[in-house]
Amino acid sequence: MSEPKVEDLSFEQAMAELEQVVAKLERGDVALEQSITLYERGAALKKHCEKHLTAAEEKIAQITGDGEGTKPASFE
Repeated sequence: MSEPKVEDLSFEQAMAELEQVVAKLERGDVALEQSITLYERGAALKKHCEKHLTAAEEKIAQITGDGEGTKPASFE
């Protein structure tokens, strides 16, 4: 069974898979070629998560009316 495309994953799914990839790489019990494949998948997952986080930050900035994304004074 093939892995789903990274771009089709939700933020939560991508983070969960990224955690699994990191755990496998940290254990060090995979062959070199598989390690490279895992690293590439992990890099794609990280980029995907960053994209989701940036979009969320932009939405928050729009909601708060602050183009810089900082909290309004009432939240401090």
